[in-house]
Amino acid sequence: PRTPISPPPAMEWQPDEQGLQQVLQLLKDSQSPNTATQRVVQDKLKQLNQFPDFNNYLIFVLTRLKSEDEPTRSLSGLILKNNVKAHFQSFPPPVADFIKRECLNHLGDNSSLIRATIGILITTIASKGELQMWPELLPQLCNLLNSEDYNTCEGAFGALQKICEDSSELLDSDALNRPLNVMIPKFLQFFKHCSPKIRSHAIACVNQFIMDRAQALMENIDTFIEHLFALAADEEPEVRRNVCRALVMLLEVRIDRLLPHMHSIIQVSAPGPGEGVTWAQGRGWGQGSGLPVPRWGLGRALGGSPVLIPILVHGMRYSEIDIILLKGDVEEDEAVPDSEQDIKPRFHKSRTVTLAHEEPHDGDEDDGDEDDDDDALSDWNLRKCSAAALDVLANVFREELLPHLLPLLKELLFHLEWVVKESGILVLGAIAEGCMQGMVPYLPELVPHLIRCLADRKALVRSIACWTLSRYAHWVVAQPPELYLKPLMTELLQRVLDGNKRVQEAACSAFATLEEEACTELVPYLSFILDTLVFAFGKYQHKNLLILYDAIGTLADSVGHHLNQPEYIQKLMPPLIQKWNELKDEDKDLFPLLECLSSVATALQSGFLPYCEPVYQRCVTLVQKTLAQAMMYNQHPEQYEAPDKDFMIVALDLLSGLAEGLGGHVEQLVARSNVMTLLFQCMQDTMPEVRQSSFALLGDLTKACFVHVKPCIAEFMPILGTNLNPEFISVCNNATWAIGEICMQMGERPKITLGTPKTALGTPKPTWAPPKLCTSLRNIRDNEEKDSAFRGVCLMIGANPGGVAQDFIFFCDAVASWLSPKEDLREMFYKILHGFRAQVGEENWRRFSEQLPPLLKERLAAFYGV
Repeated sequence: PRTPISPPPAMEWQPDEQGLQQVLQLLKDSQSPNTATQRVVQDKLKQLNQFPDFNNYLIFVLTRLKSEDEPTRSLSGLILKNNVKAHFQSFPPPVADFIKRECLNHLGDNSSLIRATIGILITTIASKGELQMWPELLPQLCNLLNSEDYNTCEGAFGALQKICEDSSELLDSDALNRPLNVMIPKFLQFFKHCSPKIRSHAIACVNQFIMDRAQALMENIDTFIEHLFALAADEEPEVRRNVCRALVMLLEVRIDRLLPHMHSIIQVSAPGPGEGVTWAQGRGWGQGSGLPVPRWGLGRALGGSPVLIPILVHGMRYSEIDIILLKGDVEEDEAVPDSEQDIKPRFHKSRTVTLAHEEPHDGDEDDGDEDDDDDALSDWNLRKCSAAALDVLANVFREELLPHLLPLLKELLFHLEWVVKESGILVLGAIAEGCMQGMVPYLPELVPHLIRCLADRKALVRSIACWTLSRYAHWVVAQPPELYLKPLMTELLQRVLDGNKRVQEAACSAFATLEEEACTELVPYLSFILDTLVFAFGKYQHKNLLILYDAIGTLADSVGHHLNQPEYIQKLMPPLIQKWNELKDEDKDLFPLLECLSSVATALQSGFLPYCEPVYQRCVTLVQKTLAQAMMYNQHPEQYEAPDKDFMIVALDLLSGLAEGLGGHVEQLVARSNVMTLLFQCMQDTMPEVRQSSFALLGDLTKACFVHVKPCIAEFMPILGTNLNPEFISVCNNATWAIGEICMQMGERPKITLGTPKTALGTPKPTWAPPKLCTSLRNIRDNEEKDSAFRGVCLMIGANPGGVAQDFIFFCDAVASWLSPKEDLREMFYKILHGFRAQVGEENWRRFSEQLPPLLKERLAAFYGV
């Protein structure tokens, strides 16, 4: 469209007819599955985004052009949503105002799809910091709730629900004068509305504020609970589901208010006919909330409600809006460039020496759907709720779930409609963890079927099959390789080169999981695997390239030194080095590439030598640049930007990988650089992740080329001592390990200064660091690094036996944490324990051992005879 002259404010914007036809044609073309057409659409979108009033045309099609079909109008809104997300701040005020006005004026559209799209658009504008800049939004939406027209009321509630989900904290803040004080009582009024959809929205809105204990809700808590019980037997399943969500969350935050109602809660929690459960409800049952509700309540629900499982399973199908948002009808899009907003910012995880703690993993494991990274999906939708709830049920009930599920699965997995078949494959993946034992008899038939689904004509079926197969990788690898591993690997690698970007991503992630499970089982196929992964380099767009680096790094971790063959090195290294040379020092794509190279360097060992010099130099440069930038920022924060320290962290980690892989060969590189000076600065950085990676590098350099570490020990040891703080557990682990490596290299000779500069190991002061050191060591599972760290502690004590007296109980506790130390390490413990006993005398030893907890006393007596 041409750029119009800005009209006077009183005039309403009108589209130019020719421009409107151009936009409509573009919207039609963007629904085409043809790759060439898609590429033209992307170019055209770029051109049109130069004209600010292009966004006026998009909102016009969405809200006013009722002659067009709904998918086209909705797509217009979704393209506008992407534009808002990318650069709303640069929209001219008349354009921004026109969009806002149109959204509010047309929330009552006859089509539920269009209402939902406008709701998504309003939320996106609000999330761009516009809640403060759009003061009339919340009052107008609340006002629209009073409308006699159902569509207007439902549209306004849909938008409010999304805003409550996205901005719950802001709505309860002084920044907006606490609008919740008005909104919560308003929402509560609608719990009794005649429309079930409105009742459901009202509960969902209030539910967003339970976990944060919003003041406005706490003031109305009794009314809220009263209303919830009044709706517990509502005829609408979605209303009852939202009631259950609310009650489970209230059990966590306001148990005092709910205790009198426990019997009713258990009855509410058992779904009635035609109803499913929610993720939150599943969690409440499955993991309990400190209350005696869990398993029997769920068992009764399962036994007494045969429709529960079918409803959950039905909820796992893609909805119409999901398919549109996921471009589910576009099969080939590999040539369409990624837009920058497709690529989420990624954060580097600092290198931790494997002194792993025995704690349950608290990561964001993807429990029920491969689409978690797609923020275009309409809120935390029914599909994800259902999949996660089924996952929880599977983990609670294990094999008991299967009789309710298997008849349905058989019907779904072989269904002719792709949406139904896709949901069946998701079900199979969701139950993998909990029902694995019970599924084993069926896997010889199901796994080949899933492998066939990898070649399905629908991209969304192919991508979910990748994810589900990855959930069964452990079983696949345990069978003879010819049966399942080889056909799975062959077909997955075909999908790595799929024409659809979503499938490429799912296949790459699934292949990385398979690599972790199969490890050296993959060695016979390395040539074929590398050919595929290297070919993908030339095929992938930006986002998937980053996932490809991960798959290559995981391969190197999994097969280790088997990768060190000239044939493999010649395949793999040229494309990696080419990418390495293309990327600038300030490009964040260096993060995954550096991580990948770190794994490759460790695996290739001496095979990496031809490539190590430029890689090493660049890492040193990255560290130096970041330190210099940090210094300038600290001195003149008004003139300079703060550096992104991730560049320094990944560079330190790659240097660790080089030191570990190259061993003694790294000595020449260290000799010709100022890496020890830089390391001294990094070890004192304010950011824990920088210190964590620094200590990992120090430990690796100590093992590889101690000659360069030795002159620095007097300066390094006090810094290591002050970092023996279990509050930063990974930093503490790595510092502990580095101390152990240094002490082993120095043998019996030194008198090491540790902790505060004046505190030598021979001085029995309460500030002495080994209590912390021993406390951190006792929580670590037995492994090589723990062995090194303990040898270091023993050598310290051997060097200064007198200084250990006051804190000997910490050493005893740490020693007792070993299940099976190596014989010579056990001997060191024996000598120190008996030496200490002899030194203090029997009477003092008796008094000392009386302080010990009974279990510790028993272990020391049983293992070391003291």
